[in-house]
Amino acid sequence: MRAVVVRSFGGPEALEIEEVPVPPTGAGQVRIRVEAAGVNPVDVATRTGGLVEYGLTDRRDVHGIGWDVAGVIEEVGAGVTGFSRGDRVIGLADRLDVSLGAYAEQIVLDAAAVAPAPEGATAAQAATLPLNALTADQALDLLDLPEGGTLLVTGAAGGVGGYAVELAVQRGLRVVAVAGAADEELVRGFGAEFFVPREAELGAAVREWVPGGVDGAIDAAVLGRAALTAVRNGGALVAVLPGVDPLPLRGTRVANVWVRADGHRLAELAKLAGAGHLTLRVADALPLDQAPAAHERLAQGGLRGRLVLLP
Repeated sequence: MRAVVVRSFGGPEALEIEEVPVPPTGAGQVRIRVEAAGVNPVDVATRTGGLVEYGLTDRRDVHGIGWDVAGVIEEVGAGVTGFSRGDRVIGLADRLDVSLGAYAEQIVLDAAAVAPAPEGATAAQAATLPLNALTADQALDLLDLPEGGTLLVTGAAGGVGGYAVELAVQRGLRVVAVAGAADEELVRGFGAEFFVPREAELGAAVREWVPGGVDGAIDAAVLGRAALTAVRNGGALVAVLPGVDPLPLRGTRVANVWVRADGHRLAELAKLAGAGHLTLRVADALPLDQAPAAHERLAQGGLRGRLVLLP
């Protein structure tokens, strides 16, 4: 089968397409014929060696790439219940110790990392859900804000931020969204009650809407201290990327969200998406052999929705 791998860290040209053996399906696992793979910023960190630099994985001869997958189950391993050959599924490839990722024609995942695909969604749409929606959902769990609480979401027009707004509103939170001025209508459509353009002085602007500051923040735009200035004393902030969380000033609680595969919760998120309560956004779909071009487009910024590769 074909797969995209990284042998030497570098720019988009470091993404190589190779013929590799079909991975074996172990006990408790399923093998998926990949129909679509999402392209995410973490893939750039894989390609450039950032994950090795941060000590998140060891240097190897071959690094697989890609976390988000949508496809059809080809084989079910011993002990797996609840899935059968031919099922349309989505999954999250969160293990960094394997040499193949979702940028491939087939992938093997633990059954516990897999869920039925959203009803009515194309494979490309479905592949935008796992990493970003689980990250947003687990960040909200870390914040643990009470119903009626106030939440700041930076990068609210992005993949994680958009899901964070929608999921927060469904939890009964009042959301202050930060995004580019042109995205105000979009993020209000997600359910944000208040909007702050990203050019504004964040702390002052947020406190005009929420005197004293918000109860919590999800910093999807990696603003760090600027996002913390909008949080009340004793509030909480969850940073989406490791290494950019600010110091816990003013008695705040600061944490990173380390996303994990969770097939049970992913199934619930897929049901929400299938019912139209989570917005699946595809910026564009490209063939697998155009993975370098997809990374070039990701670097240019300005995407609304995720790029997706189609094996």
